[in-house]
Amino acid sequence: MTPRLSRRSFVAGAGAAAAMALAMPRGAVAAPAVIGGDTYVVQWRKPRQTLLGLGYEIQSDSIGSGNNGLPDATTSVPHDLVERERNRFYREMLRGGGDRGFRYCRLAMGLYLRGLTPDQKNVIGRWPEQLAELRDMMVKGRVEGLQVEYWSPTPAWKSNDSYIRGTLKSGDQAFLSDFADALVQDVRYLQDNGLPVSWWGLQNEPSVSTFYSTCTYTGDLYYNAFRTAASRMRSTFPRIRIHANSQDGQHGPGVDRIRADRGSLALVDGWTWHRIGTNTDELLPGRGGFAADNEHRAVFNNEFEYLSWDLSRKPWYTVNTAQSVMNWMVFHDSPTWIWLHALKPTYNSEALGYSLGFWRPWDDDDDSHFPDLEKGHWTWNPMNWNGVAGFLRHLPWDSVRVEVDEPAIDGDHRVMAWQAPGGARSFVVTNRTATPYTFAIRVGANDGFTGSRYAHDVNAADLGRRTGDVLTVEVPAYSIEFWSEV
Repeated sequence: MTPRLSRRSFVAGAGAAAAMALAMPRGAVAAPAVIGGDTYVVQWRKPRQTLLGLGYEIQSDSIGSGNNGLPDATTSVPHDLVERERNRFYREMLRGGGDRGFRYCRLAMGLYLRGLTPDQKNVIGRWPEQLAELRDMMVKGRVEGLQVEYWSPTPAWKSNDSYIRGTLKSGDQAFLSDFADALVQDVRYLQDNGLPVSWWGLQNEPSVSTFYSTCTYTGDLYYNAFRTAASRMRSTFPRIRIHANSQDGQHGPGVDRIRADRGSLALVDGWTWHRIGTNTDELLPGRGGFAADNEHRAVFNNEFEYLSWDLSRKPWYTVNTAQSVMNWMVFHDSPTWIWLHALKPTYNSEALGYSLGFWRPWDDDDDSHFPDLEKGHWTWNPMNWNGVAGFLRHLPWDSVRVEVDEPAIDGDHRVMAWQAPGGARSFVVTNRTATPYTFAIRVGANDGFTGSRYAHDVNAADLGRRTGDVLTVEVPAYSIEFWSEV
């Protein structure tokens, strides 16, 4: 049998020190160190984890406005976009305007892929072109693989014979074994249709019941279903990474039993959290416990968006999003981070907080909003997009994060630094306040760094070149700056 993917693969090419660093819980290494004076010191020779790259979720089928119900309509992307707009979406957003941007696409099984086989035991495309459209998106967007995760299993496995609400029909081992076989078949179906799968998860938010696709699990049911399905997935697809529990990570219902069972724990490559639109102060050292009891597994946030918003605070949201990426990576050694949706429909009430951009569906005839956006076309949501775009453009896949010693740790100013696979060095800084802030950053000998600024109304503003052992970086209110070695 092909060996399973080891946790060392998270740090391929990063060296033994980085491999050990990722495998250690955050508390094993005091970081970032707090130093005297007012200078941030980048420790280029102190590697931490490999940063795999970011992910996004795609609305590849319809959902009611306000997440209310599952319409029969095929309102979705890339399906709704005209060909020119599809290609622009792949090039400008998914690739970040460069060669490679997002690494992963989170696919909501039973929600945004919810067609059914005749026996209702397996997921398939709901219209003939759906899988081909997704494959085109992956290839042209240069996305490495899907993060497959169930919002609900198919109705044949559900207590209420429906995608909406309910739980599994049974917790008996024979039933769970058949259920596991069906989940394996779903992954095989995707890969047979040219959609590579990088990550797999049993259930999105297993304690939540809503008006759209969900399935609730007790702690015991989650444990038994996970160990059965994940072991079958591992033996069939040994290179697919497996995560749990897509809500409260290693502290979710049933996960205490997984952590206590060495066989089940061996199936886990990462613990996934949903800290949705939260103030990123909760991720600072000594708060939240997001990396506690991680059993030497990676922890990361695989869903971030805003459920509510105050339009007068747009600048704050943009920087808070960037700091969510950074704080998970800096304080919790996360290898990746996932935004909820690339595009949302113009008429969905949740679109502003959920999306990196908007598209106008073919049944949207209301010109009172987005009057200049044609049907089948899309546009940006700068409040969210500008908080993510810089990471897609300046943080290459498989870069290695390095330590930064900070003069003080606060929630409004952050520095994160990394080296790209080819050795180029970069760092990003944030100012989440209403007044300018000056960073003094010791980077050592260099031939110069070039800067690029982002904010809620700024995208990739050229800041020119700086050189010197210590770089003085003046960051305006509510701004993000990326500096990369020339």
